[in-house]
Amino acid sequence: MTSWPVLQMLPLSIPSPSEGIWYLGPLPLRGYALCIILGIVAAIWIGERRWVARGGRAGDIQDLAIWAVPFGLVGARAYHVATDAGRYFGADGDPWQALYIWKGGLGIWGGIALGAVGVVLGARRKGIRLLPVLDAMAPGVLVAQALGRWGNWFNQELYGRPTDLPWGLEIDPASWPPGRSFEPGTTFHPTFLYESLWALAAFAVLVWADRRFRLGHGQVLAAYVALYSLGRGWIETLRIDDVELSDVGGLRFNVWTSIVLLVVAVAFLVWSRRRHPERESQVYEPGREPADEPTA
Repeated sequence: MTSWPVLQMLPLSIPSPSEGIWYLGPLPLRGYALCIILGIVAAIWIGERRWVARGGRAGDIQDLAIWAVPFGLVGARAYHVATDAGRYFGADGDPWQALYIWKGGLGIWGGIALGAVGVVLGARRKGIRLLPVLDAMAPGVLVAQALGRWGNWFNQELYGRPTDLPWGLEIDPASWPPGRSFEPGTTFHPTFLYESLWALAAFAVLVWADRRFRLGHGQVLAAYVALYSLGRGWIETLRIDDVELSDVGGLRFNVWTSIVLLVVAVAFLVWSRRRHPERESQVYEPGREPADEPTA
């Protein structure tokens, strides 16, 4: 049996991509964008299947995505810019850089919050009840996050502090935090990978719990927020990227956000399970149910 010290001596590490952009003629294909797009497609596909299984109409989730995706992208970017405003609007900042989302910088909680606003608007137009459809969509969002995090790998960003673990991430010195230097050959915690694996594990737990306990009334959404916050909180403590709110009461702002959301989500989950132990049977507003398909 191989001992841990021997494992540490193995010449293993995770290389970073030498290129994050490829060109088809004049058209740039960015690894970051491809990961985000792949995640969105996966979330829609998973959400559609879950929604139909709940009694919804096929195509509803695709229609809601038309609202949720642009709202979510705007919210994600706005959250990042608002919590790191000095980078863009400070003395040495460039405000136009706030629009360059392909360079990275999407705050997940801003994306979830404003994306949910998009779902609200779309659901009202279609007569869909909000909590059932959010419960159907939530697990797929975890898969989208798991895939989207690989965009950080292509951009060589949002990695953790130095480590000598055999799965340490190689980072080009040009992508080290400004003003920081490390010994040649230093590797870093691959926090993108930690979060991707955590999101996939949370997805599996969420799907299992939903089937086992027949969650409803926003309980899947609450469990999603709780599980993701739990993982994001400790992963955030590993990161060394420069952020404006890096020391708020001794913790990064995103750690506090995770703590608050974890507490709120667990409280709502407990309250909702006591109030609504059974899953709702109707997923459309009265009178807005889809008409039965005509029989041949």
